[in-house]
Amino acid sequence: MLPFANLSGDPQQDFFSDGITEDIITELSRFSELLVIARNSSFQYKGKAVDIRQVGRELGARYVLEGSVRRSGDRIRIAAQLIDAVTGAHRWAERYDREPHDVFAVQDEVARAIVVTLAAHVNRAEIERALLKPPAAWEAYEYYLRGAEAFFLHINRRITGSLYDARRLLEQSLAIDPGYARAAAMLSRAHVLAYTEPYDGDYLSSAALDRALELAETAVDLDARLPQARAELGNVLIWKRQHEAAIAEFERALALNPNFIDYRYARALTFAGEPARAIEVLEANMRLDPFQLLIYATGWLGEANYSLKRYGEAVRLFRECASRSPNLQWSRFRLAFAYAQSGQLEEARKEAAAVLRINPGFTIESWKRLMVFKDPKDAERRIDGLRKAGLPES
Repeated sequence: MLPFANLSGDPQQDFFSDGITEDIITELSRFSELLVIARNSSFQYKGKAVDIRQVGRELGARYVLEGSVRRSGDRIRIAAQLIDAVTGAHRWAERYDREPHDVFAVQDEVARAIVVTLAAHVNRAEIERALLKPPAAWEAYEYYLRGAEAFFLHINRRITGSLYDARRLLEQSLAIDPGYARAAAMLSRAHVLAYTEPYDGDYLSSAALDRALELAETAVDLDARLPQARAELGNVLIWKRQHEAAIAEFERALALNPNFIDYRYARALTFAGEPARAIEVLEANMRLDPFQLLIYATGWLGEANYSLKRYGEAVRLFRECASRSPNLQWSRFRLAFAYAQSGQLEEARKEAAAVLRINPGFTIESWKRLMVFKDPKDAERRIDGLRKAGLPES
């Protein structure tokens, strides 16, 4: 599915057309009969003039959905068409004129029409599972879309202010609709990020992690069938050192949506001492999302290889991460301990210096709180590498 074009004449409305696109991807991905390419890979084509047949070849997709969104005053027009990526032939097209509060029905109509066109044998139980509980108010949905956009802007560009914007907007969404599970799940994710990265006083703050857990549990209570809610709960439980429970939540997310992918599942497996299985998960993810957030997938592929003592391969993967995001401390300290354990001490010390430039307060002692490995030996091998690289103990 390609990102729906924003025809509103206002670039500030991109968040809305992007949100519509992501929601339809989410609905379609719930059908086990369909193999649906994930959002991140689809959005590589945003704003580009593309050849549908080339897109099909690059993504390994037989069909491509494209469309547009025009928002004017109190009316929304959504147009969608399904194209055979092999022949270029149009298989289905429709246009919807609606008021904003009807947009959820449009998303459902589009998903159902495609399923009927491509997979008429999808059973009714799967159709029912595809219907997430919509928010009670249109305004809550809009704040959620804006919050999600701000969060991913931070993830992609590391703009700290965007993380604060995301939290503020998601909190507004929940204030309007306290029963909106997706907003609670996304807000949990934002708090976990603040806990694990050194932006402010939430770094390594037990209060921040407790708030993330509360939000994730709320999301699951509100909608136990929402894969994102299960994944966010699993994400928090990793940092709470509840390894089996974390893995179980990611597996529930997959059971709810066979196309669900999340690199953090591989992270949970690596922390739990199952690096070979983590590699399998990441490789499977690449089929559904060949252009996924590579810095994260590659980073945890490197961590899994490091746990397997494949230090040379870990160096290669961590070097790729550092080249993509040179100002992230975890990209550099991973490379530092991998270089050290592979015997490249000069390179390891250079990376250690880079870590201290990024975060002058970095210490091995504080970082240990994020090394939530089930087997202490896995953490010790990394700590030993950091010591060899020359990073301060405390």
